[in-house]
Amino acid sequence: MTNIHHPLRAVLLDLDGTLTKSDPGILSCVKLAYQAVGVPEPTPAQLQRFIGPAIFESMSKYGIPSDKLDEAVSVYRRYYGDEAVFDDPNEPGHKVPGRLYNTVYPGIPEQLKALREQGYFLAIATAKPEYQAVPICEHFHLTDLVDAIYGASMDNSRTDKDQVIRYAFENMGYDPAAGDRALMVGDRWTDVDGAKECGIDCLGCGWGYAEPGELVEHGAYRVIDTVGELSAAVEEYFNA
Repeated sequence: MTNIHHPLRAVLLDLDGTLTKSDPGILSCVKLAYQAVGVPEPTPAQLQRFIGPAIFESMSKYGIPSDKLDEAVSVYRRYYGDEAVFDDPNEPGHKVPGRLYNTVYPGIPEQLKALREQGYFLAIATAKPEYQAVPICEHFHLTDLVDAIYGASMDNSRTDKDQVIRYAFENMGYDPAAGDRALMVGDRWTDVDGAKECGIDCLGCGWGYAEPGELVEHGAYRVIDTVGELSAAVEEYFNA
């Protein structure tokens, strides 16, 4: 782990919808999971809401009965993590699993580099299982631009965003008594609610998957519309 120097200025970054445009892979795998267990797939509006919360929570909410939930999640994870059946948007003609049916938002690498240069501790904090998040970040070279990657646990004991944030804090040695401060950056209500549960603010990302008004309604202290605003918005927050 990177050596921590207090006071720490930590920026926790959501992954899906904040750093990467991941809906093609996630939603394709969701549809395959519903087909596999014989349940009609959700509506397009419902499918959009799968991006952000833990996958088993969304499946439970949108029609998968409890006796088919484990199978549906297993099918989803197989296509998302292992089965290379989707066309790679970054390399046409090449097949990839759902996790790589995905692209980094233009400008994100530059914004992360700017924040690193400004001395922030950057940590990805995602409700995606950590074993899935790490290879995604490695593939898209995000690992080189952040200090740590924290995700949900495979056994569902750590799934909600507040649990992931607390896990991140424990592992980075976050200590408000030593003057440490932190900010969550994310695109869904789960990011805002998770941050509030942990006593920190959330900067909303308007380019992600939130429904209109969602981030403000849940209490994001500010919402930015474009990737290019990110580093300046973080600087303004910590310097306020």
